[in-house]
Amino acid sequence: MDKSIHLRSALNKGDKGVGMWLTFPGTPLARTIASVPGFNWFLIDAEHGQITDKDFYELCNAIASEGISPIIRIPIDEGWWIKRALDSGAHGIMTPMCSSAEAARRIVSASKFSPRGIRGFGSPFTHHNFAGVSAADYKVQANDALLVVVQIETKEGLENVEEIAAVNGIDMLFVGPFDLSLSLNVEFGSKEHEDAIARILKACQDKQKISSIFCTSGAQARARLAQGFEVVSIATDTDTLTSGFARHVADARGQGEAVKIPGYGGATH
Repeated sequence: MDKSIHLRSALNKGDKGVGMWLTFPGTPLARTIASVPGFNWFLIDAEHGQITDKDFYELCNAIASEGISPIIRIPIDEGWWIKRALDSGAHGIMTPMCSSAEAARRIVSASKFSPRGIRGFGSPFTHHNFAGVSAADYKVQANDALLVVVQIETKEGLENVEEIAAVNGIDMLFVGPFDLSLSLNVEFGSKEHEDAIARILKACQDKQKISSIFCTSGAQARARLAQGFEVVSIATDTDTLTSGFARHVADARGQGEAVKIPGYGGATH
């Protein structure tokens, strides 16, 4: 099953995780973006995106069929959301604003079948996005194979990051840099902000957890990989669409440089 989880497989081979942020619910857009070579994971954003649980199954199918791991970010770390995401065939789940080891343990429990957790078994759709994996195989292998990702993006989460990283069953810590700067009340990109990000990275390295971070450009993602992060997102669908059209409009009107469009987190493109 590990080989069918494209992101985990890539990391096991020593490759880096390169993904993007999907906020639109339509499968045609997801499949179109997935045709771009080089991706091995997509984030399906059900927290801030226009995506709900009714979209999960079709999006997971469209993305996984292109050799890319669909990871679903749910809006809150409640068990029923975790169940809906994983029962739709996601290769992993991401929960926002994990602030304590207790919360991390609760997330792990909701993500694992008994005896390691409380996840219920019964969905007939879970194994559809794992090539060569039967429903019986899924039941046996899912606990170890699926990715459990928690976001560190609050002051409390930063203060407890070493304890969160030590929780058994957490696979990856994902830095949400925009909410982190807001929660710490520091300027985005300031020394205080970068020191906080470095602390999260070190906690991952010390506890052998996968380190990951949200980025708004390929250049920024390359810098984060050079810093030591193993997994990055490089852009959102909305930012890429608006910045692309802004450049074309500027060219058509002879305006030279494209108008800067506020994107995710207020970043301009």
